[in-house]
Amino acid sequence: MRKADLVNKISEKTGIPKVDVMMTLETAFREIKESLSQGENIYIRGFGSFITKRRAAKIGRNIKKNVAVQIPEHYIPAFKPAKEFVADVKKTSVLE
Repeated sequence: MRKADLVNKISEKTGIPKVDVMMTLETAFREIKESLSQGENIYIRGFGSFITKRRAAKIGRNIKKNVAVQIPEHYIPAFKPAKEFVADVKKTSVLE
């Protein structure tokens, strides 16, 4: 499912115009990105958590040049689903 499909489904189910749904989703995504970039985690009960994970500094290798490269400590965004979310997904049989 793409973002456009999600917008269409939400619009059909709620009766809200697609433009308003799109603007709401874009604003939500923007706020999530800004919060994570500032080191602030987001917790949504029953859905999951958007968190930042710390990656330690390490030494990598550039195989083509056969050179060691220092990779600095950095943070990456991650999503941790809530227990209810995981349970709901496990109940469905999507892979049939």
